Amino acid sequence: MTPHRPRPGQTEQLVLSGVLTAEQAAETVAGIAAVQRDDGAIPWFRGHHLDPWDHVEAAMALDAAGEHERAAAAYAWLAAHQLPDGSWYAAYDDGDASTPTDRSRESNFCAYPAVGVWHHYLATGDDAFAEQMWPTVAAAVEFVLRLQQPGGQIGWKREPDGTPVHDALLTGSASVHQALRCALALAEHREEPQPDWELATGLLGHAVRAHPERFLDKSRYSMDWYYPVLSGAVRGTEAKQRLEDGWDTFVVPGLGVRCVSPNPWVTGGESAELALALWAMGESDRALDVLRSIRHLRAEDGMYWTGYVFDDGVVWPRERTAWTAGSLLLAVAALGGEEATVQIFSGERLPSGLEPDAADCC
Repeated sequence: MTPHRPRPGQTEQLVLSGVLTAEQAAETVAGIAAVQRDDGAIPWFRGHHLDPWDHVEAAMALDAAGEHERAAAAYAWLAAHQLPDGSWYAAYDDGDASTPTDRSRESNFCAYPAVGVWHHYLATGDDAFAEQMWPTVAAAVEFVLRLQQPGGQIGWKREPDGTPVHDALLTGSASVHQALRCALALAEHREEPQPDWELATGLLGHAVRAHPERFLDKSRYSMDWYYPVLSGAVRGTEAKQRLEDGWDTFVVPGLGVRCVSPNPWVTGGESAELALALWAMGESDRALDVLRSIRHLRAEDGMYWTGYVFDDGVVWPRERTAWTAGSLLLAVAALGGEEATVQIFSGERLPSGLEPDAADCC
């Protein structure tokens, strides 16, 4: 797509003291836009692969920055290349739909477009877009829910030959929970109730909150720590206690958030996502501290390095991904009050009260 820089004032809600100036925000938005292909695809960076989840994360950042046409093009790419069963492949070479490099189909990858589509609608009020994308969202949700297990958790993926992997990931299932609520919000907007989706969402939320044994043990990963909070499945005092319990394990003061404990590697994406989770809990000051701690990951072109090995003082890997920049912009947008992003990550305008009756839970 045609390179350009955001219009003056377009990134005013992406200005955050000690994190981004208006000029820096414009540079980061332009950096993501430069990665986007003419057909709307947003790979990690040009020459690397595209996965559907990170493609959506970058598209959401474009919407937060007012780049609605670019975001709409990203969602049009998804609609055009959705597989007959409602899924997408896990990876495509440089975003080229004709060259998938991983033909497995991951449940949380396929669910996340619902979050992006609802975010775009909230940002634009474009009813025509919502109608056009509804079949895509509905088919993706049905694909995901065919992987739901009796305990409510969502199976990880289908292998290339279609074999379902029933093992569930806590991070993935938490992300799916947010996506299902967004899909339900879209269904409610269209006045097309989905009671089966509501039941599935309630069971999934219960599993995320109350049954860690139903998920593979990935507790070394910081995402399993904060994602139940980020996704909205866990809130209130339980959320605050959860983040307190893992704080010293994963947060490196002044540097960011570890991807995996105890590895001496902090990453921009995990740090920005933790900041979003903190903000959603009402802890904006701590969220701001986390975002300020990763200023060292900002590159000269306005993009962000994926991570930093602090024992060796080395940026690693040597890549600046669109989704890392996107997650940073979304966190800044939430703290800055950008309405659509606030509504998505605070849970406003998303269905609540989906917890199943005790008799329905095991």
